Amino acid sequence: MRQTLFLLLLLPPCFAANSLSGQEIHWEIRQLTVDANEGIDLADFNGDGQTDVVAGRNWYAAPQFTPRPVREIKDWNGYVESNGDYAMDVDRDGWIDVVAGSFLPSEVHWYRNPGADSLNLGLMWEKKLLVDTEDSRNEGQLMVDLDRDGQLEWLVNTWGRDAPMNVWKFVAPADSPNAAYQLERVRINAKGNSHGMGAGDLDGDGDVDILVGSGWYENPGEKNGKTIKPDWPFHADWQVHASLPILVRDWTGDQRPDIIIGNGHDYGLSLWEQLPPLEDGTTQWNKRVIDKDFSQPHTLHLADLDGDGQPELITGKRVFAHNGKDPGGKEPPCLFYYKWLPEKKQFQKHVIDRGTAGTGLQIRTGDLDQDGRTDIAVAGKSGTYLLFNRLKQSKPSK
Repeated sequence: MRQTLFLLLLLPPCFAANSLSGQEIHWEIRQLTVDANEGIDLADFNGDGQTDVVAGRNWYAAPQFTPRPVREIKDWNGYVESNGDYAMDVDRDGWIDVVAGSFLPSEVHWYRNPGADSLNLGLMWEKKLLVDTEDSRNEGQLMVDLDRDGQLEWLVNTWGRDAPMNVWKFVAPADSPNAAYQLERVRINAKGNSHGMGAGDLDGDGDVDILVGSGWYENPGEKNGKTIKPDWPFHADWQVHASLPILVRDWTGDQRPDIIIGNGHDYGLSLWEQLPPLEDGTTQWNKRVIDKDFSQPHTLHLADLDGDGQPELITGKRVFAHNGKDPGGKEPPCLFYYKWLPEKKQFQKHVIDRGTAGTGLQIRTGDLDQDGRTDIAVAGKSGTYLLFNRLKQSKPSK
């Protein structure tokens, strides 16, 4: 195993601020429901041109966001047996369905959108088996286009150490190209999978790599027939109880992709600035603290909140991630965003909310009220919330 060199630079905590270059964001918070579901996604489910919400048992039709049923979900050990919602037209009938993940069951199901009449009546969505992955201990999932063919792949993260890393590719049945998608497995590697996952071009070669809590899988950049080539090299370059997702982006402008990692079950949110690799190719990192004042930044998201064309980092406390047993696990919910300041090469912290809304396992953003601004949707053990972006221009100083 290659040895990894980490250079540690501890920066002062990022300072809090309320204004951005003459602009100020106020957040209008609307609670949709109270349950322990931790998955959420956005899509136009009823075809009226507006962005709706799905979160576990219910979907919420814009603009009132009244709850309507989707499916039944069992409770499990302080959780709801649901750890990810993904909007997708699985059967390609023009109506957006939901692919759902879960913690322990190895079967992945999708829920068929019943169409206008049934949606108006509030009927349940038909449950259909997509695949039995034969994998349990599921921390969560990602939907990523690994081979850049325009079709997302299904990646399942596990908290089990050294579990196989599989990628599931959505394919149309060869004998019935108009039928619903099926999932076909590609074995990326027989080991290495662990808590936390991300995807991005880590080594700068143009191919999408996969990151997990114990290292990264190097995309060989080739296809095998109609699917992704198996057997990617694994580089055990770090060991961390990582967030889901891990974010990959060149923040410092040196043409080397950096990563942002949250400590999913403790305090700590960090930027890892990528340095030139060692002679044997081992990655090196300058680890810089973004925030250490709240615990369980288990899920991260990037979106342009202030309309300047550059994304902000959004995260917060995953409420009761281990039923309150993590460090800081019983502290109040919180949500923040962080603006990158390129001239200072650091993030500036902004409070979205303290004490009301926290996160679960997904953060979603979109224009929920059609006012041209990016809003936020979260679901977790503090409830399901919409946070409407009320960006206001400050008066110029005289």
